[in-house]
Amino acid sequence: MDSVHFLGNIVVSFSVLILLWNAPCEAQLSPSFYSNTCPNALTTIRTSIRQAVSRERRMAASLIRLHFHDCFVQGCDASILLDETPSIESEKTAFPNINSVRGYEVIEAAKREVEKICPGVVSCADILTVAARDASAAVGGPSWNVKLGRRDSTTASRSVANTDLPSPFSDLNTLISAFANKGLSARDMVALSGSHTIGQSQCFLFRDRIYSNRTDIDAGFASTRRRQCPRNSGDSNLAALELVTPNSFDNNYFKNLMQRKGLLQSDQVLFSGGSTDSIVSEYSRNPRTFMSDFGNAMIKMGDLEPLTGQNGIIRRICRATN
Repeated sequence: MDSVHFLGNIVVSFSVLILLWNAPCEAQLSPSFYSNTCPNALTTIRTSIRQAVSRERRMAASLIRLHFHDCFVQGCDASILLDETPSIESEKTAFPNINSVRGYEVIEAAKREVEKICPGVVSCADILTVAARDASAAVGGPSWNVKLGRRDSTTASRSVANTDLPSPFSDLNTLISAFANKGLSARDMVALSGSHTIGQSQCFLFRDRIYSNRTDIDAGFASTRRRQCPRNSGDSNLAALELVTPNSFDNNYFKNLMQRKGLLQSDQVLFSGGSTDSIVSEYSRNPRTFMSDFGNAMIKMGDLEPLTGQNGIIRRICRATN
């Protein structure tokens, strides 16, 4: 072998090593991660999640939101599940989460069932990611292949939860930027917002909108919502995010936005004369396109900064480090 070819091969091999070294850690995630170490993990999680959703249909929305609020704070690492300790500032008490995010006990129950068959193998981060998919499917929404192999954090960040989670009062540019900061496109953001086709919101989060008399809200819709959300009381009173089929995962959310019947300000801004109007219109006409895009966006969100390999731990219970 002449020296030029030999050196060339060294350079190429070294370059490949550099590329592998710098490859994003989500490349290590795989749908078959537990095929040998815990082959019944996914079935066990699905059974547990279906039972929880059958007990309370609203839980499907809560689990999807719990996964979203986990991934947007230091990645999909189950940090949101950790309780407060002297060394951990729990995300549960961050403003977007406190008295709002639900479903912790459902993930803990699924973890207990998985621990019975495969102790110390399956992470809480993966259980939460799978739970979001199973919750969607349980109420008629899309399913998708969940990549697995995440590990659990030993830390949490209330401060990042307070800054990085989008507000229900956000304008369109703020929403686009918040998702872009996580590597998600405006189309991903609109698709993920479509999860508001199920679930409920508290009065204090939409009160300003329904009493605003603005042109971007249908007057009859505002009047209906005021009945359960007085101007000066009832902060925690609940209203369905989507009025027509509030317990089914479909595309009525987008049809509502086109009729100026978005409950939250951050819903209606998606169809308010801005850059995402065409996406909302497309999803209102094509439920299959919405379902497909939602699944793909959930996969992308699940890839956010996972802990893999030797990073992180496998928690024995989800609310505490080992």
